[in-house]
Amino acid sequence: MTTLAPPPGQESARRSHRTGPPADGGLDSRARRLFTGPEDDPRWARPALWAILLLATALYAWNLTSITGNTFYDAAVYSGTKSWKAFFFGALDSGSFITVDKPPFALWVMGLSARVLGYGTWQLMLPMVAAGTGSVALLYRQVKRDFGAVAGTLSALVLTLTPITVAITRDTNPDPILVLLMMLGAAALMKAVRNGKLMPLVWSAVAIGFAFNTKMMQAYVVLPAFFLVYLWATNVSLGRRVRNLAVATVALVVSSAWWMVIVDLIPASSRPYIGGSTDNTVWDLVIGYNGFGRIFGAGSSVGSQGNGASFGGSSGLYRMFNEIMGGQISWLIPFAAIALVGGLVLRGRAPRTDAKRAALMLWGGWFVLHFLTFSLAEGTFHPYYVTAMAPGIAAVAGAGGVLLYRAFREGSAAVGVPPVERSRDWGRAWVLPAAIAAGSIWAVVLLQRVSGSGTLYTVAEIVVAATGIASVLGLLVARFTRRHRLMSFAALAAVVTLLAGPAAYSVSAATSSTNGTNPTAGPSTGGGMGGAPSGTKGKAGSAPSGSGAGSGKMGTPPSGGTAPSGTKSSSESDGQSAGGGGGMGGGTQASSEMITYLKKHQDGGTWLLAVSTDQTASSIILESGQPVISMGGWSGSDNAMTLAKLKSLVKSGKLHYIIISSDGGQGTDTAITTWVKSHGTAVKSTAYSTSSTTSTSTGLYRLDPSDAS
Repeated sequence: MTTLAPPPGQESARRSHRTGPPADGGLDSRARRLFTGPEDDPRWARPALWAILLLATALYAWNLTSITGNTFYDAAVYSGTKSWKAFFFGALDSGSFITVDKPPFALWVMGLSARVLGYGTWQLMLPMVAAGTGSVALLYRQVKRDFGAVAGTLSALVLTLTPITVAITRDTNPDPILVLLMMLGAAALMKAVRNGKLMPLVWSAVAIGFAFNTKMMQAYVVLPAFFLVYLWATNVSLGRRVRNLAVATVALVVSSAWWMVIVDLIPASSRPYIGGSTDNTVWDLVIGYNGFGRIFGAGSSVGSQGNGASFGGSSGLYRMFNEIMGGQISWLIPFAAIALVGGLVLRGRAPRTDAKRAALMLWGGWFVLHFLTFSLAEGTFHPYYVTAMAPGIAAVAGAGGVLLYRAFREGSAAVGVPPVERSRDWGRAWVLPAAIAAGSIWAVVLLQRVSGSGTLYTVAEIVVAATGIASVLGLLVARFTRRHRLMSFAALAAVVTLLAGPAAYSVSAATSSTNGTNPTAGPSTGGGMGGAPSGTKGKAGSAPSGSGAGSGKMGTPPSGGTAPSGTKSSSESDGQSAGGGGGMGGGTQASSEMITYLKKHQDGGTWLLAVSTDQTASSIILESGQPVISMGGWSGSDNAMTLAKLKSLVKSGKLHYIIISSDGGQGTDTAITTWVKSHGTAVKSTAYSTSSTTSTSTGLYRLDPSDAS
């Protein structure tokens, strides 16, 4: 069979002059192979891998200290460095009043880095960059094992240059950790498929269990593909396959549920409120807010806590191609879809246990399951979720593309080929050019959407159009003339065609500031946070005024009242108010002067202040270095604070200050608002602001133990 690489005999002859490793296979041998690769690898393979890993690290870590993280998770990590209780529960504040709305595994990873190295931007970003680069290396290894060095290299490069992956890896959202854990699960699964042993399958389940404790139900999207591939392709008896899957399922349940079970068994009075839940249990968070609520939206029968907001456009099969999502993930979807079908057809007559078909089924299932889930989800949907789909697209594009190329290159003009086979081969000859043409046309469409956004995208559009035409024509001419050198150049042109657009978007993501709450790559396409209508200018991931989403840079919270370098105070954060978008206290600012005043008059309280939402609280936590209560969670609709609980905190002296807006704000607990206004003492702006000349109401109230008697 003719392949992208020379026949084994020729390749061995070419490499015969390479210095082999010591016969004893010692440390020197392993160190040499780390940089040069195995002896049966092409000479270029390992240097190419190192170049891709260097590129990935550069994109993910470029100007690292200026990266804007998600202050929601940043504050939780900081709180975890101050309290092991907050660390374990994933609490937003070190006083452990309320948790974030996700399990804490990603927070633990960042938190351990911050505890060892100190809290700051690069300390939180280090695990994310490592996870992103590690995912690229792992994908290379997995694809190369089954399809060769060319396929592995292409897959790694595609994953590296996936725009949304670059954007989210330059952030403190948990998704890079999620993707790495899912890929570890895939690697262990394929090992179990190859050797038929139980333990790799168990470790695969454990990896997915840890992924569940990173982002809950999203980790399970790949499970149907995992089960199908193992059940179909493993070279052991059916009974043993079923038994092994049953054992692995137990391991999956245990590794997924252990944290949830422990937390839900602890009395509510001894732990934080579970943010995002309707009944203060992790189980409700799993099946509601982070489960069926994400799929079916606010109309589902399960508690969804206001789900239904989509920041990636309307649900439907076109979602991945719309103006918001198209430039983030869809560049290679047309090519990958054709390559997947073509690759499966080419392996159609292989034995049941064929490793190549099993790998195509795994990565193709990964791609298709994520595509359908993200496209059809009617609940809360952010563009950066689709980074979990990127490994499937990348693997299918690399592996399937190489299979199509090999079939294309084999040709049908060989002497002695029967007419029926010749007809079939000529039919296959059009698949690769068609896939490249489809990918090229779609890339041009995506780039035309952002025409006028900068020279980078104009150049990319010209490159895509020129190399796309050259590639398709070159392949067809080479096919009919049997000029294999021309065929190779045409294939390289196809790589440039398919990756020029994503590369432009990735460079943009690496060199410009993105919103930490909803990061995206490339120029403005409308939509994004808050679901702005198409055509809205500004970064696609920007937060709307009044959302309360902090956008300040990470930094070490000070002991005084000064924000860390580059961090905006809650009153300065892009015009956003400290009251948050529509919870208790919506519309009242907490300026740096107010925070300084609160710290001076904290009077031994555990919490500096109580505000309406997580976004507001996280900004103040990072600026003040003190715990702040979020009474309503992320959206302001959590029932974390009750009047009885507020009275208890005030009576014990643990809380002295609360912000309540003049009109109560949307979704305000009326009983709390009424009680605070009737028993608390309003703090006027002149009490803390040197620039205020008139005594105006700020919504800030002082409460003392006597007020709760």
